[in-house]
Amino acid sequence: MDEETRNYFGRLARGASASDSVSADAEDVPRVELAKVGSSTIKIQKEEAPVEISIESDEDTEDEKEEAGAEAEGQLTIDVYQMPDEIVIESTIAGVKPEDLDINITSEAVTIRGERKREKKVREDDYFYQECYWGRFSRSIILPQEIDPDKAVANLKNGILTIRLPKLNRQKGRSLKVKFE
Repeated sequence: MDEETRNYFGRLARGASASDSVSADAEDVPRVELAKVGSSTIKIQKEEAPVEISIESDEDTEDEKEEAGAEAEGQLTIDVYQMPDEIVIESTIAGVKPEDLDINITSEAVTIRGERKREKKVREDDYFYQECYWGRFSRSIILPQEIDPDKAVANLKNGILTIRLPKLNRQKGRSLKVKFE
Protein backbone atom coordinates (compact mmCIF):
# COMPACT_ATOMS: atom_id res chain seq x y z
CA MET A 1 0.00 0.00 0.00
CA ASP A 2 1.45 3.38 -0.96
CA GLU A 3 1.92 6.29 1.47
CA GLU A 4 -1.03 8.30 0.12
CA THR A 5 -3.45 5.36 0.54
CA ARG A 6 -2.14 4.69 4.07
CA ASN A 7 -2.69 8.37 4.99
CA TYR A 8 -6.21 8.27 3.51
CA PHE A 9 -7.24 5.25 5.62
CA GLY A 10 -5.44 6.70 8.64
CA ARG A 11 -7.53 9.87 8.40
CA LEU A 12 -10.72 7.80 8.11
CA ALA A 13 -9.77 5.86 11.23
CA ARG A 14 -9.24 9.14 13.10
CA GLY A 15 -12.67 10.52 12.18
CA ALA A 16 -12.09 12.32 8.87
CA SER A 17 -14.64 11.77 6.13
CA ALA A 18 -13.91 10.15 2.79
CA SER A 19 -14.57 13.49 1.04
CA ASP A 20 -11.75 15.25 2.92
CA SER A 21 -8.78 16.17 0.78
CA VAL A 22 -6.39 13.26 0.23
CA SER A 23 -3.40 15.57 0.48
CA ALA A 24 -4.38 16.92 3.93
CA ASP A 25 -1.79 16.26 6.58
CA ALA A 26 -2.87 13.40 8.88
CA GLU A 27 -1.56 15.31 11.91
CA ASP A 28 -4.04 18.18 11.27
CA VAL A 29 -7.10 15.94 11.69
CA PRO A 30 -8.22 15.56 15.32
CA ARG A 31 -9.05 12.04 16.45
CA VAL A 32 -12.61 11.59 17.71
CA GLU A 33 -13.85 8.51 19.50
CA LEU A 34 -17.38 7.84 20.67
CA ALA A 35 -18.10 5.42 23.48
CA LYS A 36 -21.53 4.42 24.77
CA VAL A 37 -21.69 4.34 28.57
CA GLY A 38 -25.14 3.58 29.97
CA SER A 39 -27.48 6.05 28.35
CA SER A 40 -24.85 8.71 27.62
CA THR A 41 -22.43 9.10 24.76
CA ILE A 42 -18.96 10.17 25.75
CA LYS A 43 -17.15 12.08 23.04
CA ILE A 44 -13.38 12.14 23.35
CA GLN A 45 -11.46 14.38 20.99
CA LYS A 46 -7.75 13.61 20.90
CA GLU A 47 -5.22 16.15 19.70
CA GLU A 48 -1.58 16.92 20.34
CA ALA A 49 -2.80 19.40 22.97
CA PRO A 50 -4.57 18.30 26.19
CA VAL A 51 -7.47 15.86 25.81
CA GLU A 52 -10.95 17.36 25.91
CA ILE A 53 -13.73 15.19 27.31
CA SER A 54 -17.39 16.14 27.16
CA ILE A 55 -20.50 14.13 27.96
CA GLU A 56 -23.55 14.49 25.74
CA SER A 57 -26.64 12.86 27.21
CA ASP A 58 -28.98 11.00 24.86
CA GLU A 59 -31.83 11.37 27.33
CA ASP A 60 -33.67 14.46 28.51
CA THR A 61 -33.49 15.38 32.17
CA GLU A 62 -36.60 14.75 34.28
CA ASP A 63 -37.35 18.51 34.33
CA GLU A 64 -37.19 18.69 30.52
CA LYS A 65 -39.52 15.69 30.23
CA GLU A 66 -42.05 17.24 32.59
CA GLU A 67 -41.92 20.54 30.69
CA ALA A 68 -42.47 18.78 27.37
CA GLY A 69 -45.20 16.57 28.83
CA ALA A 70 -43.28 13.47 27.75
CA GLU A 71 -43.30 10.38 29.92
CA ALA A 72 -40.41 7.94 30.01
CA GLU A 73 -41.27 4.35 29.17
CA GLY A 74 -39.41 1.52 30.87
CA GLN A 75 -38.47 -1.77 29.29
CA LEU A 76 -39.72 -5.04 30.71
CA THR A 77 -37.26 -7.80 31.56
CA ILE A 78 -38.25 -11.21 30.22
CA ASP A 79 -37.32 -14.87 29.95
CA VAL A 80 -38.29 -16.66 26.72
CA TYR A 81 -37.88 -20.42 26.41
CA GLN A 82 -39.42 -23.34 24.57
CA MET A 83 -41.13 -26.52 25.60
CA PRO A 84 -41.86 -29.33 23.11
CA ASP A 85 -45.22 -27.84 22.04
CA GLU A 86 -45.05 -24.19 23.10
CA ILE A 87 -42.96 -21.06 23.58
CA VAL A 88 -43.17 -19.53 27.06
CA ILE A 89 -42.57 -15.89 28.01
CA GLU A 90 -42.17 -14.99 31.68
CA SER A 91 -41.75 -11.55 33.22
CA THR A 92 -41.74 -10.13 36.72
CA ILE A 93 -44.39 -7.44 36.85
CA ALA A 94 -45.12 -7.19 40.57
CA GLY A 95 -47.48 -4.38 41.42
CA VAL A 96 -49.18 -4.33 38.02
CA LYS A 97 -52.91 -5.05 37.91
CA PRO A 98 -54.24 -7.25 35.07
CA GLU A 99 -56.43 -4.37 33.84
CA ASP A 100 -53.26 -2.25 33.45
CA LEU A 101 -51.73 -4.79 31.02
CA ASP A 102 -52.14 -4.92 27.25
CA ILE A 103 -50.75 -7.96 25.42
CA ASN A 104 -50.80 -8.03 21.62
CA ILE A 105 -49.96 -11.36 19.96
CA THR A 106 -49.37 -12.17 16.29
CA SER A 107 -48.05 -15.40 14.83
CA GLU A 108 -44.53 -13.92 14.81
CA ALA A 109 -44.31 -11.44 17.72
CA VAL A 110 -45.63 -10.47 21.14
CA THR A 111 -45.89 -6.94 22.55
CA ILE A 112 -46.51 -6.38 26.26
CA ARG A 113 -47.49 -2.90 27.46
CA GLY A 114 -48.58 -1.78 30.87
CA GLU A 115 -48.24 0.61 33.74
CA ARG A 116 -47.03 0.16 37.31
CA LYS A 117 -48.84 2.82 39.36
CA ARG A 118 -47.47 4.20 42.60
CA GLU A 119 -50.05 4.14 45.40
CA LYS A 120 -48.69 7.20 47.21
CA LYS A 121 -46.53 10.16 46.29
CA VAL A 122 -43.16 10.34 48.07
CA ARG A 123 -41.08 13.49 47.96
CA GLU A 124 -37.77 13.14 46.12
CA ASP A 125 -35.84 14.37 49.20
CA ASP A 126 -37.31 11.57 51.35
CA TYR A 127 -35.72 8.75 49.34
CA PHE A 128 -32.57 6.97 50.47
CA TYR A 129 -32.69 4.62 47.46
CA GLN A 130 -35.04 4.68 44.49
CA GLU A 131 -34.46 1.64 42.27
CA CYS A 132 -38.00 0.47 41.47
CA TYR A 133 -39.48 1.56 38.17
CA TRP A 134 -42.89 3.21 38.32
CA GLY A 135 -44.80 4.23 35.22
CA ARG A 136 -45.42 2.93 31.73
CA PHE A 137 -43.41 0.06 30.25
CA SER A 138 -43.39 -2.00 27.07
CA ARG A 139 -41.51 -4.83 25.43
CA SER A 140 -41.77 -6.37 21.96
CA ILE A 141 -40.47 -9.88 21.37
CA ILE A 142 -39.86 -11.37 17.93
CA LEU A 143 -40.57 -15.07 18.26
CA PRO A 144 -38.08 -17.67 17.03
CA GLN A 145 -40.89 -19.82 15.62
CA GLU A 146 -44.40 -19.23 14.33
CA ILE A 147 -47.14 -19.69 16.95
CA ASP A 148 -50.95 -19.90 17.01
CA PRO A 149 -52.09 -16.56 18.52
CA ASP A 150 -55.69 -17.78 18.91
CA LYS A 151 -54.63 -20.45 21.41
CA ALA A 152 -52.26 -18.28 23.48
CA VAL A 153 -52.90 -18.03 27.24
CA ALA A 154 -51.65 -15.42 29.74
CA ASN A 155 -51.56 -15.90 33.52
CA LEU A 156 -50.53 -13.51 36.31
CA LYS A 157 -49.59 -15.20 39.59
CA ASN A 158 -47.44 -13.88 42.47
CA GLY A 159 -46.17 -10.98 40.34
CA ILE A 160 -45.03 -13.25 37.48
CA LEU A 161 -46.67 -12.89 34.07
CA THR A 162 -46.57 -16.15 32.11
CA ILE A 163 -47.62 -16.25 28.46
CA ARG A 164 -47.92 -19.66 26.80
CA LEU A 165 -47.80 -19.65 23.00
CA PRO A 166 -48.60 -22.95 21.24
CA LYS A 167 -46.23 -23.67 18.36
CA LEU A 168 -47.69 -24.11 14.89
CA ASN A 169 -46.93 -27.55 13.54
CA ARG A 170 -46.63 -26.68 9.90
CA GLN A 171 -45.31 -29.50 7.83
CA LYS A 172 -42.39 -28.54 5.64
CA GLY A 173 -43.86 -30.43 2.73
CA ARG A 174 -45.71 -33.56 1.88
CA SER A 175 -45.57 -36.23 -0.75
CA LEU A 176 -48.23 -36.37 -3.39
CA LYS A 177 -48.81 -39.50 -5.41
CA VAL A 178 -49.90 -39.13 -8.99
CA LYS A 179 -52.64 -41.42 -10.27
CA PHE A 180 -52.63 -42.48 -13.87
CA GLU A 181 -56.02 -42.57 -15.55
